[in-house]
Amino acid sequence: MQAEKQDVLKRLNYIEGHIAGIRKMVEEDKYCVDVLRQTHAVRKAIEKLELLILNGHLQSCVIEGIKEGREEAVVEELLQLYGVAGNK
Repeated sequence: MQAEKQDVLKRLNYIEGHIAGIRKMVEEDKYCVDVLRQTHAVRKAIEKLELLILNGHLQSCVIEGIKEGREEAVVEELLQLYGVAGNK
C-alpha cells in the first residue's frame, strides 16, 4: 500500500509541475498548440493517476466491502462515480 501511495504522490508532483509549466506558457503567450499539447499531456497523466487509484480501490476497499456483505453499496458507489447509475 505504501508503494502505491508513493506512486500516487509522484504522479501528483508531476502533474503539479506540468500545470505550473502551462501557467508559465500562458503568461508568456506561447503558441496555443504548444499549450494544448501540454494540457493533453496533463489529461493523460490524470487518467493514469485515476487508474492507479482505482486499481488500489478495487484491490482493497471493494474486496473488503464485498467480504463485509456490502456488495450493492460498493457497486452503486462505483457506478455513481462514473455516471452509470440511474436515479432511484
